[in-house]
Amino acid sequence: MTFAAVLFDVRGTLVTTLSEREWVHEALVRLGRDAGQTDDVVAAITAANGPADRLDGPGVDSDAQLHRHTYRQVFADAGLDDELAATLYAVESDLSLTSFADDVAETLTALRGRGLRIGVLSDLHVDPRPAFAAAGLAELVDTVTVSVEHGRQKPDPRIFRAALDALGVEAASTLMVGDRAAKDGAAVELGMTVLLLPPLRAATERRLHRVLDLCPG
Repeated sequence: MTFAAVLFDVRGTLVTTLSEREWVHEALVRLGRDAGQTDDVVAAITAANGPADRLDGPGVDSDAQLHRHTYRQVFADAGLDDELAATLYAVESDLSLTSFADDVAETLTALRGRGLRIGVLSDLHVDPRPAFAAAGLAELVDTVTVSVEHGRQKPDPRIFRAALDALGVEAASTLMVGDRAAKDGAAVELGMTVLLLPPLRAATERRLHRVLDLCPG
């Protein structure tokens, strides 16, 4: 199996994601409020979000206005005040609160050394490029494709096609690396090989050697 390029998801694959408790705790701390309210606020948001998971609903990450409206509506239904709602949304949008896995830089460097092109394909309502730049990783990535910039998100095949076109490679010669079967796994429909990793919980987890195993030098 020979690949010409690797496409990486961001949250849960290359960077950590705040847990609900971490998210709410950070917002309360920013406001100088009692962090002991964290569990109550989490419970209220969970109940308002419902089993359908409105916060991760269809199209939410492909339209910035819809994303903001959906989150603010869930916060309102949870009975949260405007100040807390605004701060929760700011925390959700702050990629500096997430951490790149310890093995990201060495993995991207190794892939480039083996002649592969590297792309990022992410369902995000914000631009991840500054986060890559701040981590010193921008020069290791050839292209960045973000759902909100294309008006569509995974598993829509058109967002995968946009990422492939940006890289200038064919689906059959591209490895998609992600952490969600329902979203990232849809790349197989275009003929891409998909590697699904367990969601990244801590920056110290080293999982990306599996990518190098599939892309020998």
